[in-house]
Amino acid sequence: MPTNRILAVVTNVGEYEKVGYRTGLWLGELTHFLDVVEEAGYRVDIASPAGGYVPIDPESLMLQEMGHAVGLPGKVHEHYADRAFMDRLVNTMKVRGADPTDYDAIYMTGGHGVCFDFPKSAALAELTTRLFEAGKVVSAVCHGPAGLLEMKLSGGDYLVRGKKLTGFSWTEEGLAKREDAVPYNLEEELKKRGADYDKSSVPFKSYVVEDGLLITGQNPASAAGVGEAVVKKLKAGA
Repeated sequence: MPTNRILAVVTNVGEYEKVGYRTGLWLGELTHFLDVVEEAGYRVDIASPAGGYVPIDPESLMLQEMGHAVGLPGKVHEHYADRAFMDRLVNTMKVRGADPTDYDAIYMTGGHGVCFDFPKSAALAELTTRLFEAGKVVSAVCHGPAGLLEMKLSGGDYLVRGKKLTGFSWTEEGLAKREDAVPYNLEEELKKRGADYDKSSVPFKSYVVEDGLLITGQNPASAAGVGEAVVKKLKAGA
């Protein structure tokens, strides 16, 4: 029985380990997705590995000011100015407290912070695996697929093995000047686990890949597209 609820997962990490840059949630990757799925009638709960406060990558706000030229159209700053919306990021629920039977889908947002806490979260791995094996939709955007790296199905195989997917490319990492700051090459790590990784020939262009219940987007510009694909999948009965 559909619940018409989606769980969005965000990071608790606000800085890199090796460099001084600040990071966190790439805000548009949450808001663009929410704008699509909430308009379609789905309720979204927001959770994080540790629960509580969600830091926002300052560059996700700076780049939004540049508008459509960086592939981030939308209402990011309207959400940022909205007291009620921002309060949703003050005291998020812990992933461990989420009941998989409450949700039709899970969505893992990006921002470089997720590279650090998503793969280390056993609760996130367990929850996502249970959802996937129950026939629920698993989706992620940009660095969000980092949350898939350590997820294994009950048979022991990596969830991503043999799956077509995408995520932030190493080319885009270099263009963002973060290749020396990130803890690993996400594109390469997904491939090592047997994923059939694909990407757009044009960096930072919206690109969404679907493989059954798995829906992934390559970069920040792909968040709305992931939302649209998730809604279409759910409306079709997954």
